[in-house]
Amino acid sequence: MSGVRRLGARWRRRRPLRTRLALAASAAVALVAVGVCAAAFFVIRYELLHQLDLSLTQSATRVVQENRGEGPQIVAGECRFLSAPACAQVVPADPSADPEAAYLLPVSAPVREVAAGTRAPYFSNVTRFGQSLRMLTTPFGDGRALQVALRADPVEKGVRQAAVLLAAVGGAGVLLAGVLGYAVSRTGLAPVARLTSTAERIAATRDPRHRIELPPGPPGRQDEVTRLAASFNTMLGELEQSVSAQRRLVADASHELRTPLTALRTNAELLARADRLTPAQRERASGALGRQIREVTGLVNDLIELARDEEPLPLVEEVRIAELAEHTVAMARTHWPRVRFDLSTGPGAAEAVRPGVPARLARLLTNLLDNAAKFSPPEAPVEVGLDAYGGEDVLELTVRDHGPGIAPEDLPYVFDRFYRAEAARALPGSGLGLAMARQIARAHGAELTARAAPGGGALFTVTFGGEGP
Repeated sequence: MSGVRRLGARWRRRRPLRTRLALAASAAVALVAVGVCAAAFFVIRYELLHQLDLSLTQSATRVVQENRGEGPQIVAGECRFLSAPACAQVVPADPSADPEAAYLLPVSAPVREVAAGTRAPYFSNVTRFGQSLRMLTTPFGDGRALQVALRADPVEKGVRQAAVLLAAVGGAGVLLAGVLGYAVSRTGLAPVARLTSTAERIAATRDPRHRIELPPGPPGRQDEVTRLAASFNTMLGELEQSVSAQRRLVADASHELRTPLTALRTNAELLARADRLTPAQRERASGALGRQIREVTGLVNDLIELARDEEPLPLVEEVRIAELAEHTVAMARTHWPRVRFDLSTGPGAAEAVRPGVPARLARLLTNLLDNAAKFSPPEAPVEVGLDAYGGEDVLELTVRDHGPGIAPEDLPYVFDRFYRAEAARALPGSGLGLAMARQIARAHGAELTARAAPGGGALFTVTFGGEGP
């Protein structure tokens, strides 16, 4: 039995889903059709026999009423013809009381038992006169039994005709089930076929711009396969955006790296001819080469940071944001000695903690502080604030400078990779700091926003919710 099951499972695995669905649907419809025809046959057969039995019962009642008190005898014997009345005879329980004339209908031991009252009335099928008869044996009273019979071949012929007709209907139902099963599989799996062809086309062309055509209709009334196709289209949209973002990142990185690499090559070639340069020229070329190497290194490190989409879970820990801000501000004061940094911590914020990676959170705040320090005038401070709202449910970290601020036309693009406003193009940097800061914030379940500060300057706000990454 297990071998048969394994063979069936192997057969199913080798057949396409459309074939299996068509066979399953056809088998279900065929089973219903055959079951209905079989049930109809048994119902028709029962009703025809039941009508014949009712006729025998009525004939027996009439014979009893017309021959009450008569002794054993043959009452009627015309049942050999189709339209003739029923054959009837009275049989005693004692065979010695039988009449001299032979009975028309067969007399057996059960007939004597009915006459003696030890057996209930019953119906039976007998053959007489070369014809099939249906016979009723019932008590006649005073130790006698009455046998009544009618020809049964019309009923048997009707049953055979019903069987042939229902078999033909069942066969037609099976054929119709096959056609319907094929149609159901073809129609029901059409979206799956389109999905498969689209996936194969994307795999062959590596172009995620292809989409699956969806039938018209409101989204709430779509079936499961259509919703699957819609979800696949959504996935393709996300994939297309990811691929486009990746290509833009590569193109932007190539553009940003071209200038420092060209300068590196120029200074390297210049230093290769150091014997033709004066000591002052060699020192300038060497210093420029070192600065350009550091610039390229910083740009590559920033690209590596941006390539990280999620935080490594083993490094996540509970971070006290106030202590992290104090440490980061202290480091910024070292890097920017001419800029004043003011840190204020609101009530309830000093003990607030959030799950995260300390080094990445420190990088987020460092990028914001470096950005503010670049634009802040020497006499104006960079203001860093940390406040808690709703019993530490919401933690807000702000960094404000008093520089020229953010132009309205630049505000939508502040966090884009490699974007640099007109006022910032003369300043050092790669245009990746704020993009990296937003990515780190979102990886920690926070949101980084930027806006123009009241009274001038720019205001960046990092809002931490109640849950971390």
